[in-house]
Amino acid sequence: MASHHVCGMLAFLSLFLISFTPHCDGGNILVFPLDGSHWINMKILLEELHARGHNLTVIRPSMSWYIPEKSDLYTSITVEMAVNFEHFFGGHLEEQVKVQREGASVMTSIKLTKNFFSLISYVHSLWYDALKYIFDDQNMIKRLRDSQYDLVLTDPALAPGLILAKYLKLPLVLYVRWITSGEGHFVLAPSPLSYIPVPGYGLTEKMNFIQRIKNIFFYGIILFQQKFLVDLVYNDICDKYIEGGCDVISLLQEADIWLFRSDFVFEFPRPTMPNVVYIGGFQCKPAQPLPAELEEFVQSAGQHGVIIMTLGTYVNALPKDVTEEIAGVFAKMPQKVIWRHKGDRPSTLGNNTLIVDWMPQKDLLGHPQTKVFVAHGGTNGVQETIYYGVPVLGIPLFFDQYDNLLRLQERGAAKIIQLVDVNGHSFEQGLKEVIHQESYRQNIQRMSRLHRDQPITPMEQAVFWVEYVMHHKGARHLRTEAYKMPWYSYYSLDVVLILLSAVTVLLLSVVAVFRFLCCRRQRKIKTKQS
Repeated sequence: MASHHVCGMLAFLSLFLISFTPHCDGGNILVFPLDGSHWINMKILLEELHARGHNLTVIRPSMSWYIPEKSDLYTSITVEMAVNFEHFFGGHLEEQVKVQREGASVMTSIKLTKNFFSLISYVHSLWYDALKYIFDDQNMIKRLRDSQYDLVLTDPALAPGLILAKYLKLPLVLYVRWITSGEGHFVLAPSPLSYIPVPGYGLTEKMNFIQRIKNIFFYGIILFQQKFLVDLVYNDICDKYIEGGCDVISLLQEADIWLFRSDFVFEFPRPTMPNVVYIGGFQCKPAQPLPAELEEFVQSAGQHGVIIMTLGTYVNALPKDVTEEIAGVFAKMPQKVIWRHKGDRPSTLGNNTLIVDWMPQKDLLGHPQTKVFVAHGGTNGVQETIYYGVPVLGIPLFFDQYDNLLRLQERGAAKIIQLVDVNGHSFEQGLKEVIHQESYRQNIQRMSRLHRDQPITPMEQAVFWVEYVMHHKGARHLRTEAYKMPWYSYYSLDVVLILLSAVTVLLLSVVAVFRFLCCRRQRKIKTKQS
């Protein structure tokens, strides 16, 4: 009887405790990502949100590069798309590399700009078709509405996620550094062109007069790109499906929270806004042990250490002549080399160089044997090298890569070699400089200390603000309504015009009074004389 009584009490106590256990307040999140390296990074955030009990639905193209249809992490919605983005981007970017190798000239710049604009326009037109497919599929729209999502999380380098969030009338969180026409701050925060450089053109915050002229010209190119390449693609779909119409810039400005993949250890100082949350390096965490064979290779380097090289997800290999020269330089170095390279095996390859299809990049960067990172300057790699404190020899290829590396170089943590200048001599000199000049390592490690010295981690920041938007059904109080103002009101030109008019009227009135008094006096004098 006693044992039954004890069992009964334990059962009652268990039920009592269960009834007071906090329930997991998981939300429903609709995710509209960008494929490629953007997805690789975003997936880390999704894993954390999933671990916190949130339900994720990911919209993916049928010919996705990295986003699988089936996953334990999320439920997927697949949109038909005929283009394989991996092959498409690979072919385009190889062509960009060939054009860069022609040398620095006006014609080269024109070709690169033309190719880039063609790429942007084509990719947006593909996603226009995909978005139209979603809106025209009544079953899919019903599924999206019935799912009762709490918010949309999207990468705004492409516009479909913005438009879908507006259509579904859901709060919007942006996972962002790049938008449809450049860097995100420019459509949200005050951006004086006197000291805020337009990304993509190799300028810093310290610009002379000529550079400021160039900066204004480059900003004009961004406005042209947005108005005549991006907006034109989506105007029809906005007019047809969004009540009152829409435009991409206004949709960006209506977003509740911007999870911005940067921070001011890396970025040049600039004005910002209260709904911008900086999560640069959120994907980084202490390095894990390497696989046994790789660890053995790394340790075999001894005191000389290891060089690692990768060009990211977009480019598998450089032109053959460049690859041969780089391999020849590596063969002469006392360090061991781990090189992510998928092209033909270079004939000049040395015994000290390990060619791999994939490498645990973060774990290698966090290994004490790693001396230098030879990289293209993608956002992910730059944030990781700051976190782990490894100096960089940069070979930028396209997009934002030169500007990313420039920010490290300005802080003495990296050296840049333009692709057109890469040869055996320049590569060897650059490699030795970064390895042997201690200032490079000291500067990047100082950046690492600054980056890590935060009250909470960037990942905790990111998750907190996503959940904040869920709990409060948005964050309207943090976003400015300035985007609703006409441009002349935003710049107070109407106020200036009225004040100038008032001053002009006042001055004219004073002049008129003086003229009246002078004329009256002269009439009096004439009257007396007569």
